[in-house]
Amino acid sequence: MATGVNEAGEAAIRNARAGFPSLNQRTFAPFKIATVIDTVAARGITAETVLDRTGLTLAEVRDPHTLTSIGQYLTACENIVAAGAGFADAFAIGSRLHLSAYGMYGYALMCSPTMRDFFDFAVRYQPLATPTVRLEWRAEGDLAIWQFREIYRDVMSSDVRTFLVRQQMKMTFTHIRDTAGADNLPVRALFAIPQDSHAEDDVRALSCPCLYDQAANELHYPIGILDQTPELGNRLTRTMLEETCERLIGQSRLSSGWSGEVYQLLLNAPSEFPPMAAVAAQLGLQERTLRRRLAAENSSYAAIVDDVRRKLAIEYLQTTRMSVDDVAWKVGLSDAANLRRAIRRWTGKTITELRASK
Repeated sequence: MATGVNEAGEAAIRNARAGFPSLNQRTFAPFKIATVIDTVAARGITAETVLDRTGLTLAEVRDPHTLTSIGQYLTACENIVAAGAGFADAFAIGSRLHLSAYGMYGYALMCSPTMRDFFDFAVRYQPLATPTVRLEWRAEGDLAIWQFREIYRDVMSSDVRTFLVRQQMKMTFTHIRDTAGADNLPVRALFAIPQDSHAEDDVRALSCPCLYDQAANELHYPIGILDQTPELGNRLTRTMLEETCERLIGQSRLSSGWSGEVYQLLLNAPSEFPPMAAVAAQLGLQERTLRRRLAAENSSYAAIVDDVRRKLAIEYLQTTRMSVDDVAWKVGLSDAANLRRAIRRWTGKTITELRASK
């Protein structure tokens, strides 16, 4: 992948990607890469070409248990662009990535009770969807506006950048139609890229006028879409799926960025967790700097300590015969009563129930 970031821009890039997995963090099922392979096969681009330099085999991509990274997906897109894939292929990939391909995140979106809920949920839990841009939305006058912030443009060529912008536009277009119905079309699309010879293709793919050299990449919908009720909307099902997505995104955040580094340090120092200042020093940071960087990732030192404590306590209780008092000591709690309360808070179960369910 291309690189063009200097030292002065590192802080801005880190802030732009806050809350998202790192480029090399393998947390995503391979559905997007599989869709790329299937789409460009008709053009004669082989799976081997798509997967070059990704470290993945076709068998791994076909295995739903394989975990992939954003970086691997960007490399796959770079490979197909170099092999001759055009913007028509970007639109084709976007049109094939229906919400049903996104696991719990996609099903939760389809069950949104209103389209306003859909918009909010899509943004909040986007880190679960192998994101290549950051989604944002706002209501402005008579418009509901999607904005797509390019947070990885420093690691890709201009050709790959324009390919992925068009792909994302088509993906959002497809997801809106999946949920609200085929009659719901954007009123305009804004591209923060120069106009090129593919402008007419953009209009056909997005069913709306397209403007170029704009300040941002955006899709504009009529404001009335926010009050529509999706055909599959179900508030109870959505709540259940949201709980699952919340757990998944919590796990993702605690294995990436500064949160992930703190998590690993604490995991290797159980029973007496060091103060935040000591952990910051191990990372070469001031305590206030670490606190600020964790906050930028929607995390905190106390939340990470609690999660490490939860992981270790459940592991000890389910895999050893240690007494409750000993487990409490091992995870830095003062007594068995505090451990019992913590287990109830973490799992909704008693210690006896937890051990019986292993």
